[in-house]
Amino acid sequence: MNTSIVLTVVSDDHPGIVEELSEVIADYGGNWAESSMMSLAGKFAGILLVQLPGDNVEGFFAALKALESRGMQVLAQLSDAPPMADSGREHSIELVGQDRPGIVHEITGILADFNVNVQELETTVQSASMSGENLFMAHARIFIPPNTDMEALQEKLEDLANELMVDIELEI
Repeated sequence: MNTSIVLTVVSDDHPGIVEELSEVIADYGGNWAESSMMSLAGKFAGILLVQLPGDNVEGFFAALKALESRGMQVLAQLSDAPPMADSGREHSIELVGQDRPGIVHEITGILADFNVNVQELETTVQSASMSGENLFMAHARIFIPPNTDMEALQEKLEDLANELMVDIELEI
């Protein structure tokens, strides 16, 4: 029986990190199932889901620990969570506006109030083409429970957009 393991990886960015990690996974009969990785401020960071035979878990964890000598920090956690229920709805949110502290906190506060689960969040800050001011952009993939009052959620997001003077679009 296969075991699911979620890995979080952080290292100074350099060529070969993904190869080293994938070699350890392959050596223990693992399957690289899902991942999201990127380079930020000279660091490489990633999260991934690995599935491998249960008998190989102990040796796999020891091999991951050995990667520390190569400058890689790996946090591994077993996961026995069942797949998310199909009764909910998956949507996305797009946000664009002038950058300022607290935007992510404000929007995720509303989502949490409605018991919405953030599945994926990507953000970036870039210079606006005309004004040169910092423009904050976010894309989130969210899971909305089936009993959610969509009109109330949409209204709260619109109120926040007006308060922050940003564009927030909930794709339904």
